[in-house]
Amino acid sequence: MADIRGFLKHTERETPTRRPVDLRLMDWKEVYNDFDQNSLKTQASRCMDCGIPFCHNGCPLGNLIPEWNTLVYKDQWDAGIDRLHATNNFPEFTGRLCPAPCEASCVLGINQPAVTIKQVEVELIEKAWDEGTVAPVLPSEKTGRKVAVVGSGPAGLAAAQQMTRAGHDVTVFERADRIGGLMRYGIPEFKMEKRFIDRRLEQMEAEGTRFRTSVNVGVDITVDRLRTDFDAVILANGSTIGRDLPIPGREFDGIHQAMEFLPQANRAARGDAVDGQISAEGKKVVIIGGGDTGADCLGTALRQGAEVVHQFEIMPKPPISRAESTPWPTYPLMYRVSSAHEEGGERVFSVNTERFTGSDGKVTSLQAHEVAMVNGRFEKVEGSDFELEADLVLLAMGFVGPERDDLLDELGAAYDGRGNVARDAEFAAVGLPGVFVAGDAGRGQSLIVWAIAEGRSAAAAADRYLSGSTLLPSPITPTLVAQR
Repeated sequence: MADIRGFLKHTERETPTRRPVDLRLMDWKEVYNDFDQNSLKTQASRCMDCGIPFCHNGCPLGNLIPEWNTLVYKDQWDAGIDRLHATNNFPEFTGRLCPAPCEASCVLGINQPAVTIKQVEVELIEKAWDEGTVAPVLPSEKTGRKVAVVGSGPAGLAAAQQMTRAGHDVTVFERADRIGGLMRYGIPEFKMEKRFIDRRLEQMEAEGTRFRTSVNVGVDITVDRLRTDFDAVILANGSTIGRDLPIPGREFDGIHQAMEFLPQANRAARGDAVDGQISAEGKKVVIIGGGDTGADCLGTALRQGAEVVHQFEIMPKPPISRAESTPWPTYPLMYRVSSAHEEGGERVFSVNTERFTGSDGKVTSLQAHEVAMVNGRFEKVEGSDFELEADLVLLAMGFVGPERDDLLDELGAAYDGRGNVARDAEFAAVGLPGVFVAGDAGRGQSLIVWAIAEGRSAAAAADRYLSGSTLLPSPITPTLVAQR
C-alpha cells in the first residue's frame, strides 16, 4: 500500500487543468496542461490497495492498478511501467481516451472522490517514453507462422503486437492511408495528438510487425490469397456503419455522418489537402447524438469557426450525481461535461428530430419536438414542436455493425443477432477455421479499453490455434465471450 493513511490525509481528487477555452480553440493541440509529479504522487497515495480491488473488475484489461499506484508513489517508475505494460499494450491511448470504468468501481469512490487512476496511468507511460524505458520487445524465437490482421485500430494493433511478440510473422492491413483506425481519423487531435500513435508504431515496426496501408482486403487482395498466404487471420475491421436517420428530407445536401466529417477534419489538422472538405466554418450546425462522437464533432466544429452549434440528445438530461439505476461499482449514469462542451454550443436533451427542410437541394432547417419517456417508450410532448435553422447536420448516433463488404462476404462470415461477425467462445469466427474476430467487429461498438482487451484475447486464441498452446494472457474469458 502506497500510504496507509493516504486516503485519509488527501480527500480531494486533483486532475490536470484545461487550457483556457479561447486559447485552445485557436489550435488542435490537446486541451490539458501538464500535471505536477508531486501532485500525482499524492493522488497515487490515495489508493487503498483494497483486499478486493474492484478496479480490477471495472477494467476490461484487468490492469494491476493498486500495484502501479504504489510504485509511482515510491518513485519506482520502471517497475511501475512494467506492471502497467503487463496488462495494457497502449496505456498512452487508454490514459487519454478511456472513460475510466476502473474509477467508477474504485472502492474509495463509495464515499469520496475516486482515485485518479487514469491520470496516474498516462503519466506513468509518458515518463517511460521520456526516459527511454519503452523499447522493442523481441520474441525469443520465431515460429515461421504468418498471421494477417485486418484493421489497425486498437484491437488490431493489440492483436498484432501480441502475435509478433509470440514469434509469428504479422502483417497488418489497413485500407486507409495511415495506420490507426478510428484513433487516427475518428478521434480529434485535441483529444489525442497523432504523434502518440506514430511513436508506438515505430516500436511495433522495430519488433517486426509489418504494416500495409491503402489496402482494401477483399478488393486489392483477394480473400483466397489472404487465406493461402497466411496461416491465421484476425479480423479487427471495426463497427463502421453509422446509424442513419431515415426521416423526410434526409436526401438534402449538408447532412452527413460524423465519420464523413471527422476524418476530413483530422486530415486537414495534420496538414493534408482535403478536396471538397465538409467544414463547419460560418455555419449553423446541429449535431444529432449526445455521446462522445457528438462531442468530438462539437469541438471540431467550434475550432473550424461554426457560427452556432446545437447538440441534440433524445435521452433526458442525466442527474448531476450517480443515478440510482447505476449503483457502485457499475459505470454511473450522470451528467458529464467534456472539454468540447465546455468550449461552447448548446446541449438540448429529450428532443427528437422529425423532418429536414431545405432549398435548392440543401438543408436549411430541421423540425423537432420534445419527448418524454412513458413506460419505456418515447412519446411526443404535445405542443413542443419547434424549427431550428441548420445548414450543416452531423449524425452521431452510434454504429450498427461492420460493413458486409467484399471481405466479409467473400469470407462467408456469419452474423449474430446484432449484425456483428459471429464467433465462438474462443474468438474464432463461426464456420471459418483459422479466422478470429477482435474488437467492435465481433463485440459491437464499445470502448477503446475493450478493444485492446479483445485484441489481446483474440491473439491468445490465435496463438493457441497455431502452436497448440499459448503463454499470451487473455483478459476476456471464454465464458464472457459466450455470454455476449
